[in-house]
Amino acid sequence: MKARVHVTLKPGVLDPQGKAIEHSLSDLGFEGIGGVRQGKFIEIELAETDAAKAEAMVEEMCKKLLSNVVIENYSIELEWLKGV
Repeated sequence: MKARVHVTLKPGVLDPQGKAIEHSLSDLGFEGIGGVRQGKFIEIELAETDAAKAEAMVEEMCKKLLSNVVIENYSIELEWLKGV
């Protein structure tokens, strides 16, 4: 099973990296760009075959390491690996 985790800053949390990307896009001639926010994308291959157990395991990973739950939100998506 593969888990995909998207981690993003919570609304209202300043995002200096997003602002830098926004300015760089403008400098490169892209118009109409605003409100750029950046985040993290993490893929994890899991040996677990029970979807509920896999989701619980990844949820614990997010709370303990993958995200800062004070300032970040995360979402988890599970996908069965082909041939499994």
